[in-house]
Amino acid sequence: MQVTRSQMLQFLCLLFCASFIETRYTPDWASLDSRPLPEWYDEVKFGIFVHWGVFSVPAFGSEWFWWNWKGAENPAYVQFMSKNYPPGFSYADFAPDFHAQFFDPDEWADIFEASGAKYVVLTSKHHEGFTNWGSPNSWNWNSVDTGPHRDLVADFGTAIRKRSLHYGLYSSLYEWFNPLYLTDKQAGFKTQEFVEKKVMPELHNLVNRYKPDLIWSDGDWEAPDTYWNSTGFLAWLYNDSPVKDVVVTNDRWGAGCYCKHGGYYNCADKYTPEQPPKHKWEKCQSIDTVSWGYRRNMKLSDLMDLPTIIKDLVYVVALGGNYLLNVGPTADGTIAPVFEERLRGIGAWLKVNGEAIYATKPWRVQAENATVPVWYTSKNSTVYAIFTSNPMKSALMLSAPRTSSSTVVTLLGNPKPLKWAPLHSTGIIILLPDLPLSPAEAWTLKLDWVA
Repeated sequence: MQVTRSQMLQFLCLLFCASFIETRYTPDWASLDSRPLPEWYDEVKFGIFVHWGVFSVPAFGSEWFWWNWKGAENPAYVQFMSKNYPPGFSYADFAPDFHAQFFDPDEWADIFEASGAKYVVLTSKHHEGFTNWGSPNSWNWNSVDTGPHRDLVADFGTAIRKRSLHYGLYSSLYEWFNPLYLTDKQAGFKTQEFVEKKVMPELHNLVNRYKPDLIWSDGDWEAPDTYWNSTGFLAWLYNDSPVKDVVVTNDRWGAGCYCKHGGYYNCADKYTPEQPPKHKWEKCQSIDTVSWGYRRNMKLSDLMDLPTIIKDLVYVVALGGNYLLNVGPTADGTIAPVFEERLRGIGAWLKVNGEAIYATKPWRVQAENATVPVWYTSKNSTVYAIFTSNPMKSALMLSAPRTSSSTVVTLLGNPKPLKWAPLHSTGIIILLPDLPLSPAEAWTLKLDWVA
């Protein structure tokens, strides 16, 4: 059948018009889970998590201070209060001391940029319900009405974006002691007064006002997603919000959702899979292994050292994940020097080895136990072998790579090609140079044209 010129023009017009028709997502998981994850998230690999709020004032135990004191009535927290504060002192009385008087958002942003992180996630509201912006739905329990008397979310976001970092916001769905939430809970979550008057207005306010690139939802586990109206919110977020084309979300949208629904998967805190998950994932980890919020009683032995952090980062990226590393600032708005030292150490390592991390993909083999632990990442025709211990030998044998006559091997940070030889049908033995000093105790071999 011969196609006329008019028919061809109509066909081309239909194709052209179809390319501009936006996908609309319906408020159900089948539709929402079909949304492709915006590409920027998989490329950035490394981010910083910031837990900051009224819990930073007592700075004892963890960011769950209020719940441990008044909810669980943990003896250590009860005793801490009785020894240090007068009778009748309430958790709300801590808020005026959340001064943030030394908070310099540009200084924080400089530190995070120096760490090599490409995105930053700030707690806009933790389970205590205190908002770090002037939420119209949190009267007198926000950072504008009390404490710092400033919009922390806005000030920090401006500094972050000046450095071309992606800005994400953490928001807890539930609030431990909010009367509206407790009433809904008592009704078996058959009423939604808390969601309609607090959760949804605040989430919409956050998105419309600050336009975050990422929403890190939490505090969802006591109620199903139908109570939280999660699918309705996400449909609006993906279809009609000002960030609909770039925003990334996690998987904490109701009991039973994590590791199952949402944008990428957090699963449990400090999620550590043994095999590469089939879905894009993220490990959130805190430098202070005991708490996410700042603790005045933290000990050096509680903190991850630099080699441990780098090993964790490399493992996560090799298995296809992103690594979100947490710091807890003080109530006066400073980042503890020990946290800054760790972050700058990561950045120094990434300056040399970052090409083996950013925008990489998992290789066909993720790891092998050579004479030292080795993790693999890949990018196009290049494979990176990251070894997280000094072999203390002049040669390193790798069994996974298959070489060819075109194979070239270099050590990142040193452009001079290294001598190598094939091992039987697969594998390679590489003559190592003197390894440069690495406080992170990790080095990367770049293998071009291996299979």
